[in-house]
Parts: sequence; structure tokens; C-alpha cells
Amino acid sequence: MRDSSSMLAVDRPSTSEVQRWAAWRQVFADYLSLTKPRIIILLLVTTLCAMFAAARGVPDSALVTITLIGGALAAAAANTLNCVLDRDVDAVMRRTRMRRPIPAGRVAPHRALAFGLLLGTLSFLTFAVWVNLLSAVLATAGILFYVFIYTIWLKRTTPQNIVIGGAAGAVPPLVAWAAVTGRVELPAVLMFLVIFFWTPPHFWALAIKLKDDYASARIPMLPVVAGEAETHRQMFWYTVVTVVTSLALGWAGAMGPIYGAGAIVLGGMFLQKTWRLWRSGGGSDATWRLYRFSLVYLALLFAMMILDRILPSLT
Repeated sequence: MRDSSSMLAVDRPSTSEVQRWAAWRQVFADYLSLTKPRIIILLLVTTLCAMFAAARGVPDSALVTITLIGGALAAAAANTLNCVLDRDVDAVMRRTRMRRPIPAGRVAPHRALAFGLLLGTLSFLTFAVWVNLLSAVLATAGILFYVFIYTIWLKRTTPQNIVIGGAAGAVPPLVAWAAVTGRVELPAVLMFLVIFFWTPPHFWALAIKLKDDYASARIPMLPVVAGEAETHRQMFWYTVVTVVTSLALGWAGAMGPIYGAGAIVLGGMFLQKTWRLWRSGGGSDATWRLYRFSLVYLALLFAMMILDRILPSLT
């Protein structure tokens, strides 16, 4: 009869098995990292909320699931292809040269390129087969705009790169609306514009913190080219336009009083923070707090769309 120690020795994985599993986990983590999953989460939030708004209530659960999967694949494709094209920049910037798998040498560029193209193809097929062709075209247009217009052209040539390039991140509400209704209507366009105008103050807050990194990589982000004071000024005025556009959803009759009240409160907080940053010339900590708040602002603003659709039916 074997003693317990010999039985444990038999059941314990070998060193080679442990190493193989560790290697596979690292491969999975690296390819997941290429997709920038934290960015995808916010895009899916705006997609889900826009679907509730388009359905004027609770949308079909199967349609929601498929649309979110297709949207995640589209965003993952765009982010992966961005990592391939920006690998030289990522190799220079301190925050990315070891964290991102391509400059760190853990994923070959040609493999990442194939992975990104596969994700984009799967996204198009998911929308075209199970949702509708319009949503497939819009999602693919978002990928192409992010890759060719922002990453290849604008990012390295103009300090207004994120202003124009931000259109790619504003596509999800258009896709969501098209998935539910088969059309793109005024409310979807206004949601697109909210995200479009929100992107500069959100991203510039991060760019200020990473200004030295962008300068070393020769990326003409606004804080590098124009300085922090001018960036703060433009952040405030883009916030003004963002808030006005968010309120236009109520004025156009696309949203009710619950959303309107939330948009006023959240917009007031956003304006106060960007105004204070501009007038006081706040340092790195204040800018970073604004960056984090901007994420909360957009998520809560779109969440108010769900409440606006659901709460009245419950009372």
C-alpha cells in the first residue's frame, strides 16, 4: 500500500506541465492585452445603453448578446491593429515598451496582424449574419477609420489627432441603433456627437500626464505642441459642447426627464472640474482626477438612458 506522500507525488503535475500551462497563460494574456480590454468595456456600455434607448425599453436579449459580441470583436480588432502599427511608438514610451507584447518581443507583429484581421472579419460576419448589414458596415467603418485615419495619418501629423480620430470611438451608438431599428436616426447621431466631443477633454487629461512620453515618441499631442494651459482651455470648451449636445437629446424628444435631470447634474460636475482645471492650472493629480471622472461621466450619462426607458414603465 502506497503512503500518502507517494500518492501526492503521483498526482502532482510535473515541472514541464506547469511550465506549459504558464506559457499558455502568458500567450492568452498577451493576445488579450493587444485588444485593450479596458477600453472595450466602456464601448460596450455605450452600445448597451443605446440599444435600450433605441428599443424604448428592454431590447431582445439575444440581439443584445450578439451585438455586444460583435462590438467587442470590432473594438478588439481596431485596438490590435493599432498595436501593430504603433509598435515603434510603444517601444519608446515608458508606459508601453514592456507592458505591450509586441515591443516587449512576446508577440510577433505578423501574428498580431493576423489576429487583428481575424477579429475584424469575425465582427463583420457576426453583425451581417445575425444582426443586419447596416450594423456590420458601421462597425467595420469604425475599425477602418481608427486604423487608417487616426493611427496611420492623424496621430503622427497633427495635434488635433484625437479630435478627429475620436469619431472611431463614437461609432458604437450608431451600431447599436442600427442593430435595433435597422436605421440611423437623430438620437443615434446625437449620442455619436456626445462621445465625439467628450473624447478630447477625456483623452487630453491622460495626454497631459503622459506628455513626456509623447514628446519622446514625437507624437504631436496637444499638450506637447501647445502646452498645458492651452490644453486646459480647449478641454473646457469641448466639455461645454459635450454637455450642450447631451442636453440636446432631451430637447429633441429622444429622452425624457430622468435622463435630462441626470445630464444636467453630470454635465454641471464635468464643467466645474474642467473650469477649475483651466483657471487654476492644476497639476498632474488634478488632471488625473479629471481623467477618471470623465470615464464615470460618460458611463453614468449613458446609464441614465436605461433608467429613462425602464423606470417609467415600473411606476
